[in-house]
Amino acid sequence: MPTSKKHKWVFKARFRRHSFGWRTQPAAQRVKEAVSEIKLVRRKNPVLAAEGAIAFLERVSPALERVDSSSGAIGTAVNRAIDQLVPVIAEAPVDDAQRRAWIERLFEALQNDQIPYIERLGDRWGELCGTREVASGQADELLSLTRRALAPERRPGEFFSGTSACLSALYKAERFEELVEIASGEHVFWPYRTFAIRALAALGRKADALRVAESSRGAGSANHQIDRLGEEILLSSGMVEEAYQRYGLAANRAGTYLASFRAVAKRYPSQAPETILRDLVLTTPGEEGKWFAAAKSVGLFDQALDLARRSPCDPRTLTRASRDFAMKQPRFAMEAGLQALRWLAAGYGYEVTSADVNAAHHATVAAAVQLGEEEAVADRIRSLVAESHNSFVAQALRRSLGTP
Repeated sequence: MPTSKKHKWVFKARFRRHSFGWRTQPAAQRVKEAVSEIKLVRRKNPVLAAEGAIAFLERVSPALERVDSSSGAIGTAVNRAIDQLVPVIAEAPVDDAQRRAWIERLFEALQNDQIPYIERLGDRWGELCGTREVASGQADELLSLTRRALAPERRPGEFFSGTSACLSALYKAERFEELVEIASGEHVFWPYRTFAIRALAALGRKADALRVAESSRGAGSANHQIDRLGEEILLSSGMVEEAYQRYGLAANRAGTYLASFRAVAKRYPSQAPETILRDLVLTTPGEEGKWFAAAKSVGLFDQALDLARRSPCDPRTLTRASRDFAMKQPRFAMEAGLQALRWLAAGYGYEVTSADVNAAHHATVAAAVQLGEEEAVADRIRSLVAESHNSFVAQALRRSLGTP
């Protein structure tokens, strides 16, 4: 197998110390390009690709030291790179001697990580070690300093950058009892305690694992991570119902209400959609309308309308539903359109224009035509106009109705 010294890596010339100045976007783009270059090489030569991945991880932090990281974009790019490159290194077919040499290089890079950008590499150390034997050797090398850094009597501010690497190596080496002894104390920070919790679970002590996880809640704790870990432990024991009841809803919270619903439904296919929806709605009192799209997505039309009536719902979301379902579900479409007009008239919606009002009105009337209820709907819209606290919306609706 050729080594990286015989291969000209494009990214090496780009990742010199302080080579990106303060600019975030070019730096993030170069990180992505470097990962793509390494993955392309991996198709033909996995060992060479692993060498390239190590060379990148050695260079990335010094190159990015002056980059503006305030937006989080560059940190996200590097974290994604680490997630993609760790398997490249871990799965490369080399002997233990070569892997130990790689680990030494990576540890030196970890020690020199000033910002830090590659700190989370330590969490994957056991995976990078490849075998239990290499991992156990690594753990032995780092154990004394790790014990000191995690001791209850440690001095304020005392820190060892190899702590996560040691704990990860202990887990890979299946030295679970030592992990529990070192990292399960209440004085230990949550990121380190996760290793002890996983070790307890691996020992079959699931109840103890959950107890330690739950005791970590509070100010500064990563409660979402606790929920995800608790769910993982229960699911691994086949306790699906308990996992759903205790952690399922919180652990699968996503960026939007619809995404959260879909994540829970995918995780727990045995739960009926209406049950999941009901339970999620209960977690956000006063925000029932925001679950409208989730209910609509699985055909729970009556429930969707009920939610839209109970609290504000984005008028544009309601208008789209009215437009899209005018032919397939005209009753639902008409009521969704009326709710869109209701919330517009009440002053809800972001940067509302006359086009938004006209679109909601047109979609509502189109659905009403399918039902033969044009006059009844016109009367309901007139009532909304009379009750409206938004003169702009009321005026736009009067023009659409053809009334002064």
